[in-house]
Amino acid sequence: MPTPTNQPTVGGRKIKLVLGLFALTAVAGFLFLRSAPAELHEVATGDVQAEVMGTGTLEARLSATISPRITGRMASVNVDQGDRVEPGQVLATLDDAEARQQLAVAEASLGVAVATVARVRTDQGRAQAVLNQARVEHARAVALAENRTMAESDRDKAVEKLRVAEAEAARAAAASAEAEAQHAAAVSHVALQQELLAHTRLLAPFAGLIVRRDRDPGDIVTPGGAVLQLVAPTEIWVSAWVDETASAGLAPDQPARVLFRSEPDVSYPGRVARLGRETDRETREFLVDVGVERLPANWTLGQRAEVFIATGRRTGVLTLPTRFLFPRDGRAGVLVLRAGRARWAPVEIGLRGSASVEITRGLQAGDRVAAPLKPGLSLEGRRITRP
Repeated sequence: MPTPTNQPTVGGRKIKLVLGLFALTAVAGFLFLRSAPAELHEVATGDVQAEVMGTGTLEARLSATISPRITGRMASVNVDQGDRVEPGQVLATLDDAEARQQLAVAEASLGVAVATVARVRTDQGRAQAVLNQARVEHARAVALAENRTMAESDRDKAVEKLRVAEAEAARAAAASAEAEAQHAAAVSHVALQQELLAHTRLLAPFAGLIVRRDRDPGDIVTPGGAVLQLVAPTEIWVSAWVDETASAGLAPDQPARVLFRSEPDVSYPGRVARLGRETDRETREFLVDVGVERLPANWTLGQRAEVFIATGRRTGVLTLPTRFLFPRDGRAGVLVLRAGRARWAPVEIGLRGSASVEITRGLQAGDRVAAPLKPGLSLEGRRITRP
């Protein structure tokens, strides 16, 4: 039976396969022989600084919420956001009319108590004089009665007079003690009203900067309700979250640089102020407070920032920008130029910096390494040219 014309022969399939392999080989050879533009870098000695990065917010170490201790109506707010204040400065006042009236009443009560003390002391002195006279007459009556020169009835009258005088003296002493207690209470009441009157003036507890104002004159405020927020601008730092794996290389007073997101191209100097002692159990990060030695012209508490803490530095070593590293099978490596072509070679890395690393083995000064201009482009084995 003749072969159908629409079915390819075995020989035809072989010819197509050979042609396909030839085409692939030709393409591969073309790509291999064609030069590829790449970024080149000549290995040289330099400095490497290792850094630990953390992200956090700008915070004040010393801050205070200015709030009243009594309920009242705001009479005045003497400062505003951005104002600097001194210790003891009057920042705001409450309406003090009622407090002054209460103090006047307390002072009047104290005056009455003072007069009462003076009166009862006079009464007590008179009672004591009567008691002393009664004791003298009683002693004489007893002596005369024993000598039978006084009637028994007269002696009994002397005894009764002594008892009455003793009772009067005791009553006068009790009245004096009561008056003294009332006087002490009146003094305390005056002190209390003076304290309440003082609470109508909100004072600055330390020198600082007003960063927030929450109330205006006429507002009704209660104890604990914020009127102003005060911070000490000399103690501002970034509380940054750092991965727990970096904790071994951190210590107080290490130099750092701070980048605020409002000025990402400007580094502000700083130093590690303190290290947190608790790691977040979810993120596995802990807080590091970095003091900022110089703040931006316009800063706000709570603004985001990145901190880079210097944990080590090497000088005069072979360095390589990190973008020229191409790991393979868990080993660090580079595309080094050999006879004009890029060849992968393993290297050993020492100190790691944020932008460069120390090369301890695998390269020499003067070696040239390459990196593709486009991510994912393979350079290995290809002739390298500059773009």
